[in-house]
Amino acid sequence: MSGALLTDLYQLTMLQAYLEEEMHGTAVFELFVRKLPAGRNFLVAAGLEQALDYLENLSFRDEELAWLREQGGFSKRLIDYLGDFRFRGSVHAMAEGTVFFADEPILRVTAPLPEAQLVESRLLNIIHFQTVIASKAARMVLVAPDALLVDFGMRRAHGSEAALLAARAAYLVGFGGTATVEAGRRFGIPLFGTMAHSYVQAHDSERAAFEAFLRAWPKRSTLLVDTYDTEAGVAKAIDLAPRLGREGISLGAVRLDSGDLAVHARRVRGMLDRAGLREVTIFASGSLDEKRIAALLAEGAPLDGFGIGTALDTSSDVPALDAVYKMQSYAGVARRKRSEGKATWPGIKQVCRSLAPDGTIASDVIQLEGEPVVGQALLELQMRDGRRTTPAPLLSQLRADHARALRALPPGLRGLPRPRRAYRCEISPKLRELAQEVDKATP
Repeated sequence: MSGALLTDLYQLTMLQAYLEEEMHGTAVFELFVRKLPAGRNFLVAAGLEQALDYLENLSFRDEELAWLREQGGFSKRLIDYLGDFRFRGSVHAMAEGTVFFADEPILRVTAPLPEAQLVESRLLNIIHFQTVIASKAARMVLVAPDALLVDFGMRRAHGSEAALLAARAAYLVGFGGTATVEAGRRFGIPLFGTMAHSYVQAHDSERAAFEAFLRAWPKRSTLLVDTYDTEAGVAKAIDLAPRLGREGISLGAVRLDSGDLAVHARRVRGMLDRAGLREVTIFASGSLDEKRIAALLAEGAPLDGFGIGTALDTSSDVPALDAVYKMQSYAGVARRKRSEGKATWPGIKQVCRSLAPDGTIASDVIQLEGEPVVGQALLELQMRDGRRTTPAPLLSQLRADHARALRALPPGLRGLPRPRRAYRCEISPKLRELAQEVDKATP
């Protein structure tokens, strides 16, 4: 679903008022997260590709305009404006896969006020969701860097778009693939799948099910072995392997989906090794998240891969971030929200990152655009006059860039617990001075 009316009503009510007041001056809005949730040491920016695609293609169809006319209350001036609407502003943003922290703008929109305001809801919708999932998935990559991680979460995702974008966000940060077929077609993500328990149950015996499946998929297939009894299921697979192997049919992996995964994995590994099937891997699934995966690996469970569903596609422990899109400048004048507990830093800003000699992040500074850049400026021009300034990067390139970003995390931020000293970015003195000036000037 991507129609132009996928927005909040107040965007249209404000837009109509802006038009009546002839408020067409240049506005600057920044998208950022106010604070890190308790379960996160860092966040990962994601969703920029879909955000830019939305801005480039945003227009109102005749049937959408007709529906607005039928509702009453919307002026002819507004309807006519929307009929000719195209986003013609500029966008600066962090590259997808960039690690970021609280208060750091990850996207900046500069456009005439009505344009910049109208796109708020959908931009937040796009950027927020993929950032939530990418940030969750990156924690799993950190705890299991050598394992095959696969997105299994489509059936628990909150809708079809969420399922597709969750697969994309997870792959961006290092997952090996997804079970969602359309994500493979649309984004080129490798596909992984096994079988359901129903497949085994549909056959008169587990052995018959295994043999039929391996014949249907003869190249390194994965068998789900816990429908009845895990070790007994593995024994049947082991018994079939030599005979089918002589026909060129190979068993690639067995999947464990229930019970004490660490105990079963050790038993199954022993059975496979004794049978000379050391190349057969063990893949685990079933209510997994990064904490459970870390615990299994800490126990020495011989698991080679993990399928993660609900915890990933819903980011079950942190399903939402305090992400906002706030005006920072209008008509050349810095603006600041001062609401209790929700104050913003005014003006057009940049985030500069410095690295330590070992290549890890040493400091981030939020400063005013135009201040001298020390280190790397993270917000880069992505769109000018409503059109992208460069072709969209390949997802494979974004994965490689993100892998370097993860390696640059200080050791204290790479673990699951919150470090004793949370990482805090610095606010430049000039930005603090501007905040004071704006406060004095604003009644």
